[in-house]
Amino acid sequence: MTDFLPSYVQGEWWTPSAPSGSLSLSKGTDVRDASTGEIITRVSTEGLDLAAALEYARTTGHASLAELTFHQRALLLKQFALALTERKDELYAISARTGATKSDSWIDIDGGIGVLFSYSGKGRRELPNSRVHVDGAVEPLSKDGSFLGRHVYTTLPGAAVQINAFNFPVWGSLEKLAPAFLAGMPTVVKPATPTGYLAEAMVRILVESGLLPEGSLQLISGSVPDLLDHLRLGDLVGFTGSASTAEKLRQHPAVQTGGVRFTTETDSINASVLGTDAVAGSPEFDAYIRQLVVEMTSKAGQKCTAIRRAIVPAATADAVIDAVRTRIAQKTVLGDPRAEGVTMGPLASTAQRDEVLRQVQKLQDAGGRVVVGSTDAPDVRHADGSAGPAPDGAFVAPLLLRFDDPSVEAVHDVEAFGPVSSLLTYSTTAEAADLVARGGGSLVTSIATHDSAQAVELATRIAPFNGRMLLLDRDNSRTSTGHGSPLPGLVHGGPGRAGGGEELGGIRAVLHHMQRTAVQGSPEMLTALTGVWHAGAATSAGDRHPFRKSLAELRIGDQIASDAREVTLDDIETFAHFTGDTFYAHMGEESAAANPFFPGRVAHGYLLVSWAAGLFVDPEPGPVLANYGLENLRFITPVSPGDSIRVELTAKQITPRETDEYGEVRWDAVIRNQRDEIVATYDVLTLVSKEPIAA
Repeated sequence: MTDFLPSYVQGEWWTPSAPSGSLSLSKGTDVRDASTGEIITRVSTEGLDLAAALEYARTTGHASLAELTFHQRALLLKQFALALTERKDELYAISARTGATKSDSWIDIDGGIGVLFSYSGKGRRELPNSRVHVDGAVEPLSKDGSFLGRHVYTTLPGAAVQINAFNFPVWGSLEKLAPAFLAGMPTVVKPATPTGYLAEAMVRILVESGLLPEGSLQLISGSVPDLLDHLRLGDLVGFTGSASTAEKLRQHPAVQTGGVRFTTETDSINASVLGTDAVAGSPEFDAYIRQLVVEMTSKAGQKCTAIRRAIVPAATADAVIDAVRTRIAQKTVLGDPRAEGVTMGPLASTAQRDEVLRQVQKLQDAGGRVVVGSTDAPDVRHADGSAGPAPDGAFVAPLLLRFDDPSVEAVHDVEAFGPVSSLLTYSTTAEAADLVARGGGSLVTSIATHDSAQAVELATRIAPFNGRMLLLDRDNSRTSTGHGSPLPGLVHGGPGRAGGGEELGGIRAVLHHMQRTAVQGSPEMLTALTGVWHAGAATSAGDRHPFRKSLAELRIGDQIASDAREVTLDDIETFAHFTGDTFYAHMGEESAAANPFFPGRVAHGYLLVSWAAGLFVDPEPGPVLANYGLENLRFITPVSPGDSIRVELTAKQITPRETDEYGEVRWDAVIRNQRDEIVATYDVLTLVSKEPIAA
């Protein structure tokens, strides 16, 4: 008998068993090779204690992740990526059984690994080396500065349950895992049954690496019909799949009134618009055809971002059809991915094949005419190199349908989730935009044109209906990542039918797994909570210059207050001639006085910042290794000849780098004049050694 696919729960591998004959093994679901129909494994969750797995995530998993800072979690993501990279050949071999070609597997496997690398880098660059993320500026709530408010993000206390689709068993899991893990939220992955064995292999590699914090990742291989019954406030569900299933889950009481967060990425009737200038033979026309065929054949069209509607000018429609037909004939070899030369594999299962053909029939019944390809069972190339029928394989040839009436409702509503696209024609840009919008909300729309005016008009009209837009032309056609490629730093999600979620989008995806809370309190309390010094909190001048302190010795609030320095007219003129900045406000008394912002000639702002550095710097070699930058500079009060300035420099935030012998110190810099008015404010960034440097 075929073995059951194991789950990984509560820190160990679990498979259904029947010690007393209680398990009905017949209830298991067979999972078959997409090309040959051979049974690979069976799937069942009968006997699995889902409630216990969730509680294990909330307790053990949450505790182990809570010990780590954002940067420490980010480094683990990089190590996960390296561990998977070392063994990705194993994943490629398994992936072929799902129907994926080598290029399809690259998208799924290397794409997923790339997400881990990307979030590792973003976590270390864009998040603090702490457990609380500060959001936005301070909100002063009292005149004397003793009462402040600001927003912080903290990790949700529950489990992130991630329900994935069958088309990307590796990427789909990792693009949800990465932001959740970085946020400090343990994950329970539930892959789709037809390709769940590839997700299981990926999780097994991570488990065997020994890198996973205890309870941070669990895997459920099989159905979870009562999943939402076990969820509660603090948990989160990330769902990828059909809009109809998403709507049913969304109606569950746990989501409606129980406080369970529910994010979705669902089916999407994406579009690609060919501009009126992109006639046959133009670079944009050629790029459009290449992209359309790629989206029809990559992953056998089983991509939530694939082009379902090709919207083209009426005058260009026949040329588009001919070009698509020619390119498919020249570039597409349908067959078993293990056969040499195959460029497009089968769908994930025969059930999926039958479903795609049912949806194609609906499109035909609504007026769609197949103008490229055929719905007949195709001959394919087999693993041994022979060609012929594959009755047990899930093969469908690439299909392009043409609709004479582009307003037919079905073409904007029915999705054949396979190598299928529909061609619609338009006469005006406004009509093209209306056709895009009729999809009811999409993950992505692309526009192929070199006419910037048409691109702008289309983009502004359709942006509210899309999570992402690609503007494709001759300048980027060779470097573009393509219509159907979600990227970690950009939104992957879309409004309306597309689900309304943002599974990716940089740090925003991390924050979906955290709670944004307004905190009001004294500067001292906010400093303690956030790890960021707030004006009005305690400072310490100490007996040593702060620049003489390593990260091991430096403390938030360490401060230097400088002596004053007078600004003379000679200083202003010398700086002007030395730098070449002879702007009239610094050099012409009458013209400067006529300016509503100045009382007369004033010092250069950059002169004052330069002098401030001279006032606070300690010149001898020491723990401060480099000036790393300057941020948030604002000039507030003009400085006239005869005024004097002084500066206060306070250690505001200390961020050790996990992999280096130094870290970043953010200093709060305030320049004041002799009347104690604030002249300028900014942050100084320095790189500082973690340990004292011997003299």
